[in-house]
Amino acid sequence: MIFQKRVADLTEVALARFVFRARRVAGLKGALNILVTSRAAMKSLNRRFRGIDQATDVLSFSAGPSADKAFAGEIAISADMARQNARALGHSPAEEVKILVLHGILHLRGYDHERDHGRMARREKQLRAALRLPMGLIERTGSQRASGSNAGPRWNRKKA
Repeated sequence: MIFQKRVADLTEVALARFVFRARRVAGLKGALNILVTSRAAMKSLNRRFRGIDQATDVLSFSAGPSADKAFAGEIAISADMARQNARALGHSPAEEVKILVLHGILHLRGYDHERDHGRMARREKQLRAALRLPMGLIERTGSQRASGSNAGPRWNRKKA
């Protein structure tokens, strides 16, 4: 894990413990690299790998089918956006980072909420309950759309 940007009340040890539990309950095999970084760095990653010139809160990069099975992939998280989302939703930045990690893990497992007709949302909800996390990314994005907002995460796996 690399913390380029700190998140209040979240140590590398605490995040590593959570990642271990989340990988286990989600059934993700292999190690993960996690980068917690700035909004500017996430904007750069989003532009480079997705062609979208705006910041996002979380990105996942699958190791791919030809990779060593001991490595699942990488997740990048914006500490700035996690703090902002947490403040708006009334929970801690540490919880928000965990929500984003879980969301990334599900993407690495092959889920795609943009195309799976709610399958990822249902699984994320189950896992959040098991991990004792507040409302998830997909649920609140749906709520934002229902309330007229088009803000929210943009997700995609790494382009080949």
